[in-house]
Amino acid sequence: MNRDAKNINIAYIGGGSKGWAWSLMKDLALEREISGTVRLYDIDFEAALINQRIGNMLTAREDVPGKWQYKVVGSLKEALTGSDFVLTSILPGTFDEMESDVHTPEKYGIYQSVGDSVGPGGLIRSLRTIPMFVEIAKAIREYAPEAWVLNYTNPMSVCVRTLYQVFPKIKAFGCCHEVFGTQKLLAIALDKIMGIKGVQRQEIRTNVLGINHFTWIDRASYRDIDLFPVYREFVQRYHETGFTDEKADKNWMNDHFSSADRVKMDLFRRYGLMAAAGDRHLAEFVPGSRYLKDPETVKKWKFSLTSVAWRKSDLQEKLKKSELLASGKEQLKVEQSGEECTLMMKALLGLGDMISNVNVPNVGQISNLPMGAVVETNTLLCRDSAAPVFAGALPIDIQHIVMRHVTNQEGILEACLKNDRRLAFEVFMNDPQMTLDPDAGYELFSTMIERTKKYCFIK
Repeated sequence: MNRDAKNINIAYIGGGSKGWAWSLMKDLALEREISGTVRLYDIDFEAALINQRIGNMLTAREDVPGKWQYKVVGSLKEALTGSDFVLTSILPGTFDEMESDVHTPEKYGIYQSVGDSVGPGGLIRSLRTIPMFVEIAKAIREYAPEAWVLNYTNPMSVCVRTLYQVFPKIKAFGCCHEVFGTQKLLAIALDKIMGIKGVQRQEIRTNVLGINHFTWIDRASYRDIDLFPVYREFVQRYHETGFTDEKADKNWMNDHFSSADRVKMDLFRRYGLMAAAGDRHLAEFVPGSRYLKDPETVKKWKFSLTSVAWRKSDLQEKLKKSELLASGKEQLKVEQSGEECTLMMKALLGLGDMISNVNVPNVGQISNLPMGAVVETNTLLCRDSAAPVFAGALPIDIQHIVMRHVTNQEGILEACLKNDRRLAFEVFMNDPQMTLDPDAGYELFSTMIERTKKYCFIK
């Protein structure tokens, strides 16, 4: 990769986004080693224009060392041609479709805490997302075949799997920050159990293996300290109450993202490995009767059901903020977001190697999952290379759970590409949350398909 680090081109697909786009802008604004142009492409052209204004106003500030030009483009071709990096961060459809994904199953007694990766909501969302990523992959193959593609869209595994299905030579991986939260919890455990304070999550070394949002850690250390005994004692102390600290009086049913990590701790006690995602995600990968039986059960486990009504309300607040930022009445606070996107791009440019957990097709890094399935493990990023780190094998009891979801992810991709309604329904019914009889299941499936038909191959 012989690219000028001071003149790189980034194609941002979903460049009108609120929230994540601003996090990227802040991280780029702090970069002294790289600069260039960010091409913002979005089907909502006006939203991209607003972000163009926000980004360029940020660059113009004297207190900002990172100098980037933000430019709205009107087509994938214009965004991708000559790009060094492609970032994908899109909402598949609208929150109206997501509202159906998450809340229609509740009428059948099925509750989902997120509804974007697995479960009935995640699978229907996949049927919307796959056609979009087919189009994106074809465009990358034609206009930017040598670019590195960093995906932030959910369902992560299905998105990355689609990219490689359409363009096998693509250089792509999926990025997720869920493992970071577990590293932070291990730093807290060091403080609470051993009195070691001030440990940063980047100092926690972990071996990561699994699939996105159902990721596991089987080795963890801080310097010369094995963290498994530390975490075991931490779990023994807090598994009944959860780790709440100053958040002890939170109403978990109304706090839309927080948890007390009770699900994570329960999974550790059941399986002996550290579950390395947030409780809201982890709960959806196991039978719903365990953590998601009903709202009262969710309340007992101290996590939340994130309603789409709240997401819609939050979007309105972000739209108001975007107007303030674009008008100059408010400024972005320049600080690190905690994401690793800029660090990853720098590593791929040859500006310092790094290891991070990413989602890529399995080439043997997890020995007892199918080759080609998208898995999440540590990967060494260096100049023009992303080399998965050998993670080993999942314990057989966890492997059985993971395999069911891998099978479903492969199946929903095949069903979508072949426009096979029967296969899509079989996958839908194979999800651990689906405890309905076939007639009720088909009624739910048909209703959800009807409500997403604008974006879906399957009718």
